[in-house]
Amino acid sequence: MFAIIQTGGKQYRVQEGDVIRVESLQGEAGDKLDLTPLFVGGDKALFGDAVAKFVVNAEVVEHGRGEKIYIRKYKSGVQYRRRTGHRQDYTAIKILGIKG
Repeated sequence: MFAIIQTGGKQYRVQEGDVIRVESLQGEAGDKLDLTPLFVGGDKALFGDAVAKFVVNAEVVEHGRGEKIYIRKYKSGVQYRRRTGHRQDYTAIKILGIKG
């Protein structure tokens, strides 16, 4: 059985036991989360009102920062060059189960 969840403006396909990195969430390592699925699939595909009875149980594993991404700006002929970097914060969560 799998579910599609939405968090941080992105959608993720998850199964029991998956560890995924999502946008930063509140909570300490070991805290439990209940996420509402958009779609549940497996033997049957469920969406809409039928999914309202389901919940995805998750646990916060860690908080961290991703790899550095460099952004370069360049304009030819005017000696304009800029380089900046960015590291996105993330929260790793482990999917404990899909209940419904």
